[in-house]
Amino acid sequence: MLKLKAKELRTTIPSERQLKKIKKNPIYIILDNVLDTYNVGAIFRLADAVAAEKVILCGETETPPHTRIKKASINTTEWVAWQYAPSAKEAIAKLKIKNEKLKIIAIEQDEKSVPCDKADYGFPIALVVGHETHGVSKEVLEMSDQIVEIPMWGVNKSLNVMVSLGIVLFKAMEGKH
Repeated sequence: MLKLKAKELRTTIPSERQLKKIKKNPIYIILDNVLDTYNVGAIFRLADAVAAEKVILCGETETPPHTRIKKASINTTEWVAWQYAPSAKEAIAKLKIKNEKLKIIAIEQDEKSVPCDKADYGFPIALVVGHETHGVSKEVLEMSDQIVEIPMWGVNKSLNVMVSLGIVLFKAMEGKH
């Protein structure tokens, strides 16, 4: 396993050759009005970690270049593919036109949600995370093929958006590898 020091972590920039060797996984990450720029940056790191196809920033979500996104992403915004969409609903509709087999999974606490370890993760997949206070929008929940949540056993009833996405992303990847 590769071990990097903090400075190396923050200054690693892949070459074009290295980037071309990476086989992208059919994963789209959709941010439905995620407001915290540190969450946005950290989600770019997650997207890089799983070699996701694309990050789609929607609504009020800030976009690169942004100093806090850059810092939290440790430069992954430079090579992780991303785009902006006016709404998550619009982004999902466009993705579905391109690939009707795309499975839309919202990560949210909802009466229809299933625990993330019981979910059916098939590829291609789009994972949607929402606003830190209000969650994934109702219209996106209605468009979703599945809603998953992370079981909570303590006093706190929710996790940070980026942490939740990380758990679900790696659950989904377990079935792929």
